Amino acid sequence: MKKLIFLSIVISIGNHIAIYAQQIRLQGITNELIAGPVHPSEQKQWLDTLKQWRINEREKLKYNDKEYRRPEFSWVKTTFIYAQMMAYDRYFFDPLPGKYTVGRYLNDLKKRYGGLDAVLIWPTYPNIGVDNRNQFDLVADMPGGQEAVKQMIWDFHKQGVRVFFPIMIWDNSTRKIELPIAKAITREMKELGADGLNGDTMEGVTKDFQDAYIEINYPVALQPEINMSDLKMVEWNRMSWGYYWPKWGDDYFGYSPGVSIYKWLEPRHQVHITNRWAINKTDDLQYTFFNGIGYNSWENVWGIWNQVPDRYAEAIRRIRMIYRQFPDVWNSADWEPHFPIIQNGVFASEFPGINETVYTLVNRDSIQKTGIQIELPYKKGFSYFDLWNGEQLHSKKSGDKVSLAFSIEGNGFGAVLELDDRIHPKGLLQFLVKMKEHAKIPLKSLSANWKPISQHIISVAKTKKPNGKPAGMILIPAISNYNFETNGVMIEGDELPNAVGVQYPWESHPQRAHRKTIEIKAFYVDRYPVTNKQFKQFMQATHYGPKDRHNFLKDWKNGTCKDGWDNKPVTWVSLEDARAYAAWASKRLPHEWEWQYTAQGNDGRLYPWGPKRDSTRIPPADTARIIGEPTEVDAYPAGASPFGVMDLTGNVWQWTDEYNDEHTRSAVLKGGSYYHAQTSYWYFPQAQEVDKHAKYVLMSPGMDRSGTIGFRCVADY
Repeated sequence: MKKLIFLSIVISIGNHIAIYAQQIRLQGITNELIAGPVHPSEQKQWLDTLKQWRINEREKLKYNDKEYRRPEFSWVKTTFIYAQMMAYDRYFFDPLPGKYTVGRYLNDLKKRYGGLDAVLIWPTYPNIGVDNRNQFDLVADMPGGQEAVKQMIWDFHKQGVRVFFPIMIWDNSTRKIELPIAKAITREMKELGADGLNGDTMEGVTKDFQDAYIEINYPVALQPEINMSDLKMVEWNRMSWGYYWPKWGDDYFGYSPGVSIYKWLEPRHQVHITNRWAINKTDDLQYTFFNGIGYNSWENVWGIWNQVPDRYAEAIRRIRMIYRQFPDVWNSADWEPHFPIIQNGVFASEFPGINETVYTLVNRDSIQKTGIQIELPYKKGFSYFDLWNGEQLHSKKSGDKVSLAFSIEGNGFGAVLELDDRIHPKGLLQFLVKMKEHAKIPLKSLSANWKPISQHIISVAKTKKPNGKPAGMILIPAISNYNFETNGVMIEGDELPNAVGVQYPWESHPQRAHRKTIEIKAFYVDRYPVTNKQFKQFMQATHYGPKDRHNFLKDWKNGTCKDGWDNKPVTWVSLEDARAYAAWASKRLPHEWEWQYTAQGNDGRLYPWGPKRDSTRIPPADTARIIGEPTEVDAYPAGASPFGVMDLTGNVWQWTDEYNDEHTRSAVLKGGSYYHAQTSYWYFPQAQEVDKHAKYVLMSPGMDRSGTIGFRCVADY
C-alpha cells in the first residue's frame, strides 16, 4: 500500500512525465493536477512524498524565484477573481456616446458576485482575420485611440483592478510587424500602462517575453492559456490558467480534489481556473477554494453570453470575501493540501500565516455534513471561527486536540480561522457580520439554472415605393414559400447550442443553424455592390461626415478613391455609413433572407451560379500579408445569380442585419471575401456559400470598418 501511495503522485508536463503509467490510469489524473492520497489514513506519507518531489524538482530545474521576489509583482498574490471580457461588451463600452463605461461594467459584477481583481480585455478574436489588421492594429482601432485606452485602463486602476491584454502568438498572416512580438507587445503595454499579458494558445509564455520586459524595464505579469510544456517556465510565468475540465477524453475533475502542480511547485504562483462553457460551476469553484487559487469568471465568450447562475455567483462572492480578508495566507510555503478531516466526502487544505491559519473545506457530496468536521492540535490562547457562516466556534478539547463542529451544505464550502487571541485582525468583526448575513441564504436555495440571453433584430423601415424601376436595380419577385436555410460559420460555441449565433424574429433563442419556410414580398436589389464612384456621389451630395471618422474610407486620399478604383466596391464603411448612403438613395440594407433569396433563387443552390464551387466565377483568393484590392463589381459576370444579380460572393463581405442583446451587438455578413488569412484556424472564417453567414461582432464604427466589407441596397416594391 505504501508503494501505491508513492505512485499516486502523478505529473505530466512536457519532459516531466509521470513515473508509472499504469498507476496514472488507475488514478485518473492528468496534467496540471496531482492526485490526492488513495486513503485519508495515508495523507502524511503522501504529503511527505509530495514535499520531497518539490525539493527534487527545484534542484533539477535549478529553480530561480527572483521574479516572485520582484516588488513590482506584489499585486499578483491578491488577484483572486479575474475575468476575460470582450472589448465589445455593451456594459464596458456604450456605442451611443462612444464612451468606455468602466464603472458600469464593474458595478454590475460587484452587484452579482462581488467584483473583480483583474480583467483580460479582448479586442481581437473572433474578428481578427476579416482583413489584414493585426493584433496591434485592433488595439489601436479601439474607440478613442491610445489616449482613450490609457484613460480606460486608469479607470480600472482607480478601482483596484489590474488590466491584461492577449498575445495572439498565432497571428502570422496579417500585417507583418517590424519588431519581434515580445518586444513589440511589451512596448505597447508600457505605452498603455497595462499590467499583464495572456498568451493565447501558448503552452507557457516563452522566455523572450521575460527578456523583453527586463530590457524595456516594464515588468508585465505573464500568463499562458494552456498548461506549460516545461516546469522551468514557472520561473517567469507568474500566473496561469487552470484548464481542469474534461479535455481530449481525460477526466480532470475527480471526486477527491487534485492539487495544482504549479501552485505546489511555487506557492506564490497564481492560477485562475478557467472553464468558459461550463454552466455548473461547482467543480471549478471547489477546486479553486481547495487549492487557494483564483477563478476566471468569464461570461462574454466571443459575444456569446454565458452568465454565471445565481448560486455560483454567490459562491464566488463569498470565496473572494474570504480571500481578501486574509490576503497573505494563500501563498504560504507551508500550505498543506488534503489536510486530515473527519467527514467522508469533505476535503480540506491548510494555509498557515504568520499570526493565523485558514482552513478551506469543500463538500464533494450532495448531502449536508453536520457535526465535528476537523480536529486540530490544541494551542493555548487560540480561538476558532467559522468564516463561511460568520460565527465563532466553540472548540472541544480532548487530550492534545480540539474538535470543531459546524455544518457544510451539500456541494458547498467551509472555512475555519485559527487565531492567536493576542492578534486582532483589522475588520474581522465586520467581516464576520457580513458573512453571517450572507450565510442566511444557503447556496442551494439559489438558482443554478441558466438560460440564453435574448436577442432582437434591429428594425429596418420600409422604403417608399419608387416610381418605376430604379436605375441599376433588379426586381426580385415575391415568393410565398421560400425555404430559408442558413448556418453560421462561427468557430466556437457549440457547447451552448441555444446561445451561439443569432436569433431571428421567429425564434425563441439564438442558434447556429436556422431553417424556416417564409414569405418574402417583392423588392428591388442593386445589381452590383455600391461602388466607390457611387459613394463619392453620395459624399458630394450630402457632405456626409460620421461622428467617428476613424478608418472611414481608409483607402481613399483627398476625398476620392485611388485611380482605377471607381468601379470597385466601396469598403472601409461601417454599418452606420452604409445605412446613411441607403437612406440618401431612398433604399435600405437587405435582410439576410432577402440577400440569400437574391443569390440562391428557390432551388437551394449553394452558389449563385449553381450547386458546385467554381473558382473561375469569383476573384482569386488573396493570401498575402499586405492586403490587395477587390475586383471591379462586374468582373465576373459568370457568377451572376438566377435573377442576374452580380458580385454576390468572393469579392467583399456585405452588410445585412444587426442583432443586439444586453451585452453584444453583431451583424450578419454574407458572401465571403477575396482576402483569406492563412496559418491559423482561429482567423475569421469564410462563408462564400450563399446558405452560410458570418457573425461580425460590433463595437464602434471605427473598429467595425474593414477593408473587406462593403454593401448593396434594396428597395421595397
